[in-house]
This record gives sequence, C-alpha cells and structure tokens, in this order.
Amino acid sequence: MSEKLVLGKNDELLETGETFDFDGFQVVRREFFAHLNEPSVSFNNYKFYVNAACLSKFPNTEYVQVLVNRKTKILVLRPCQESERDSFLWCNNSKGKRKPKQVTCRLFFGKIISLMDWNPDHRYKLTGKLIRANGQHLIAFDLTATEVYQRTYSEGSKPRTSRIPIFPSWEQDQFGLPFEEHRRSMQVNIFDGYAIYAIKDNPKTDDNSDAARQEFVPISSNGGMRE
Repeated sequence: MSEKLVLGKNDELLETGETFDFDGFQVVRREFFAHLNEPSVSFNNYKFYVNAACLSKFPNTEYVQVLVNRKTKILVLRPCQESERDSFLWCNNSKGKRKPKQVTCRLFFGKIISLMDWNPDHRYKLTGKLIRANGQHLIAFDLTATEVYQRTYSEGSKPRTSRIPIFPSWEQDQFGLPFEEHRRSMQVNIFDGYAIYAIKDNPKTDDNSDAARQEFVPISSNGGMRE
C-alpha cells in the first residue's frame, strides 16, 4: 500500500527509482518520542496495568487476556469475554467513567522479570502497537523495547522513581532495529507459541501460598486450549 503524496507548487521531487536501499538504516524507536496518547503497559512494584489509551482503543471492552511468547518476547492484549478462561479485568468503572486498573500479580510479575532479566526495583513501561492478526484486533508489545525508570533509595526517606527513562547499554549507540528486521518484528500469529497468563488481583502474600499461584495455558495450533 503506497501513501498518496501531495506536492506544493514549489516542491521538488527527486526520483531515485530502485537505487535507494534501506540496508544500513535503523528505524528510530518510538520510545524516543513523546507518546502520551499511545497504548502502553507498565510493570511496577509487583503490579501490572495499562494506560487510558489502551482503554480508548477498545471502548466496549472490560476484559482481556494477556498472552506472552517466550521465544519472540512479545506480549499481547487480546479483548475477550468475562467468561473466557484467564480473562483479566483491565479497568475500573466508576460513574460511567473507565480508568485503568492496577493489579497486584506477584507471580506473573516475577515470571516476566525472570524472562527478561529485569530489575524488580525498577518500573518498566512498554509502548504498544494496535494490530490485526488471525482476524482479531490486538495490542502487541515488544518486551525487548522498554523504557526503564530507576528507583533509588535514600536512608530515612521514601523510594523515589526517576521520571527520566534509561536504556540498556547495548542500545545507547543505536537508534533502533535495522529496517528489514523491524518490518518483521511485529508479525504476530497468536496461535504460535503463546501462553495465556492468569492475572489475578492478589493480596500481598507469600509467593508459595495458594493465593499467589497463577497458571498459564498454552494455545494449540488450531486456536483451542490444551488441557
């Protein structure tokens, strides 16, 4: 699909034909730009939550499933019905106004921290992309492309979380992914290698207790649940 270009009276268009090559170019990461109105999710202090932009993309959705692909490191939010297994209430509804719901999920939080080798004391924010895959609209998040907000501790005072994100050292000399790799990175097949995680609104408990236990259900290749 080509975008329609509108040229002004004094605009000049340089025609390069097939000689322009995207090899060597990197697509600048979205995290480097302001994105207040784009969907995002956060992992912070054993909590998982979305932002208001996620809710606005699906104004009639109260429940979603959280899918994680351990191989590709992609997290997906899939709108669903309350009756579906491992559905997750992602918002509070007060006087007709929906607000993001912060859910304590110590085991899920720990699994993601372990998978990504993150620091549990920091806040991690991921910017998502609205996609259509397998006939469904989803919000997909690349777990490897995160903003990290460090939390510092000073004796005699409460912990403070930085408002300025940091990035891994290996990313500091890069703008983003190479063009071709970027184009392939968000091609999502939700029936290939994903697991649906149960996100439960747990009280703060010992991780070995029944209340803290959560499960995930692998998705079979035909889209059905494997018991």
